[in-house]
Amino acid sequence: MAHSRIVVMVPLVAVGALLAGCSSGGGSTSPSRPATAASSSSSAGPSRPAPAPTESNPPGDIPDNQVYVPYAPAQGGFSVKVPEGWSRSKQGAGTVFTDKLNSVTVRTTSAATAPSVRSVTGTVVPQLRTPVTRLTGAKASVVKRHSGDVVRLTYQRDSEKNPVTGKVVRDAVERYAFYRGGHEVDVTLSGPVNADNVDPWRIISDSFTWK
Repeated sequence: MAHSRIVVMVPLVAVGALLAGCSSGGGSTSPSRPATAASSSSSAGPSRPAPAPTESNPPGDIPDNQVYVPYAPAQGGFSVKVPEGWSRSKQGAGTVFTDKLNSVTVRTTSAATAPSVRSVTGTVVPQLRTPVTRLTGAKASVVKRHSGDVVRLTYQRDSEKNPVTGKVVRDAVERYAFYRGGHEVDVTLSGPVNADNVDPWRIISDSFTWK
C-alpha cells in the first residue's frame, strides 16, 4: 500500500520592520563648525590726539591797553590814529601798519563824487574780487563816526600765506571810505574772524579827522 506525503505549507511571516529614516524628536547632531575668526583689523584708524583747548584770547585780539598815536601823511589833509609800535610799510598807494595777524591800511585817492552804498557795492566790490582771495559776505552801509557819515564795507577774505608756517587765516575786514572835496581816504582794518577787535576798530575809525 502506497504511503501518501503530506506537505505542510507554512506562510512566511515578515519579521523585519521598516525603520524611519529620521525621528522628529531628536535625530543625530551634526558636527559643529569651527567659529569664524573675527577680523583683527579695526575699522577705526589710529587714535586722534585730543583737540587743543580753546584759548581765552583768540589769536588776533588787540590788547585792551593798546596805545594809539596819530598818523598824518606828508602831504597833510587828514589824521587818523593807529596802534603804537606796529610795523609800517608802503603797499602801492597805501601805508600799512601791521602786528601779528592784524593790519591797518590807509590809502588816499582822488574821486569826483562821494562814495555811496550803491557805488561801493557796484564798483568797489567787483574790483576787489581779483586781488582779494575768497572774498565773501560783502556788505556796504552808512555808519556814523566823529567825522560824520561814512560808507563802511565789511567782508571776509583769506589772508596771504604765512611764509614761515604756510598757514592761511580767515580775515574779517572793515573798509571805511572818508570823502571831502574830491579827496577820498580809505581806511581798511583787518584781523582774524575769531578776534574781538570791535573796540579797537571803533577807536581807529572814530579818530579820523580832516585837516
